[in-house]
Amino acid sequence: MSVHIAAKKGEIAKTVLQPGDPLRAKYIADNFLNEVKLVSQTRNIFYFTGIYKGKEISVGASGMGIPSIGIYSFELFTEYEVDTIIRIGTCGAYTSDLKLFDLLNVENSASESTYAKHAWGIEGELIKNQGNAFGLINETAKALSLDIQPTNIHTSDIFYRKEEGIPAIATKYNCSAVEMEAFALFANAQYLGKNAATILTVSDIIPTREQISADQREKALKPMIELALETALQF
Repeated sequence: MSVHIAAKKGEIAKTVLQPGDPLRAKYIADNFLNEVKLVSQTRNIFYFTGIYKGKEISVGASGMGIPSIGIYSFELFTEYEVDTIIRIGTCGAYTSDLKLFDLLNVENSASESTYAKHAWGIEGELIKNQGNAFGLINETAKALSLDIQPTNIHTSDIFYRKEEGIPAIATKYNCSAVEMEAFALFANAQYLGKNAATILTVSDIIPTREQISADQREKALKPMIELALETALQF
């Protein structure tokens, strides 16, 4: 076990799907995996391991924000020898060119965060996906006839902000949407030589204030979950 994950060595698979919400992790385990075992529930951050189409896969929450996913992904990579993490989450679109329920495959994450610099000495505001997961997601989406858009996104430390409009860093790097975790996941994977990708579902259109309702989210996220699981079969 690690500091924040109570699973024993060998109880977490080499490929992990990582939503932010512990209850979303439970939903995935309950509805998509067979032979499921709850392997950790420390701090009510649930981790499950089960079988999907014959392959062992784990799913567990990252929590919200760079510090939280920074901790969980690092411990998964180092203490449990995980090779690949696919983050699955929601995002707010900076442009009305994107629509609710659109799927995004994150190519690069731009952030004002100093996480990568102070943790690993990684300089710069932009970190790309790591390994071959990004390409496999695109290929799998094509095979499933799912539309997915490769894009840059802004990973922000701030959910509520005083200033209106698109932050300067998002404009600088042509970021189509904003979320709060990918930058740290990519930084950890870069430092450790691991695979890391992020698939996002557009849940909010910031310019128009459109958003997916709470009742719609479970159905809306199903294509993203299935895409991540089908991609995981290839590792």
